[in-house]
Amino acid sequence: MEFFEFVISLVAIGGTFVTIWVVLIYRRKEKKLPEAEQACTLAELTQMADRMNQRIDTLESILDAEIPGWREQHD
Repeated sequence: MEFFEFVISLVAIGGTFVTIWVVLIYRRKEKKLPEAEQACTLAELTQMADRMNQRIDTLESILDAEIPGWREQHD
């Protein structure tokens, strides 16, 4: 019986180490984008946010002209 307990404990310890090893490798691959790609992505997101802000301003000005008091109705 001691032999089976020994084998089970070895399998449990080995499984734990393998699990930790896989998690560490997965996290290493998940690291950030390279600096150049990250800067490019941030610049693109900033431009998209600026365009969206302009569109919202345009839509709000249209609503202000077409439906006076719409802001009070939907607050």
